Amino acid sequence: KKTKKILILLLQFWKNYFNEPINKDKFKLINSLKNFFIKSEENTEIEISDLNILCGIMIEAANIDGSIDQKEIDKISNFLVYSFEEKPDDVQKEIDKCLNDLNNHKSLHFFTSKINKLYSNDKKIELIEILWEIILADGEIHDYESNLIRRLAGLLYLNDYECGKAKKKVLLKIGINE
Repeated sequence: KKTKKILILLLQFWKNYFNEPINKDKFKLINSLKNFFIKSEENTEIEISDLNILCGIMIEAANIDGSIDQKEIDKISNFLVYSFEEKPDDVQKEIDKCLNDLNNHKSLHFFTSKINKLYSNDKKIELIEILWEIILADGEIHDYESNLIRRLAGLLYLNDYECGKAKKKVLLKIGINE
């Protein structure tokens, strides 16, 4: 059905814009355009899993300082298995996939727009807490890590108070006094 609608729209566009009859060669061109739109539509409809979104944003957060160590990977794995109740094998596959895709960065907006659609405010705060724990896995908070959390909180529509409270909760949990 969509294919037919796309073809009709392209034919109407051609007729209105170029004001000339459609011959065999022009019809091939229109068919090529139709196929382009159909392929583009198929690519945008690829379902991205919750696990991919969560793992992707956690890997991005862990990599914000330029490296990801095993402690950070273990934390990400544990959070996904225990907090989000994902299967360990699925988590490991997704971590490997995200680590391999690290050079093909998806924007923070890509991840946060999906998270905003899928999760409640409480889950988003829990995610910020998890990200703080991942960032603090190496025992340090770098300026760019704090900046990342602030940007994420803004994109997740969380206010500064909620974000600060999440940070303090994590600091207390791991025994660091600010």
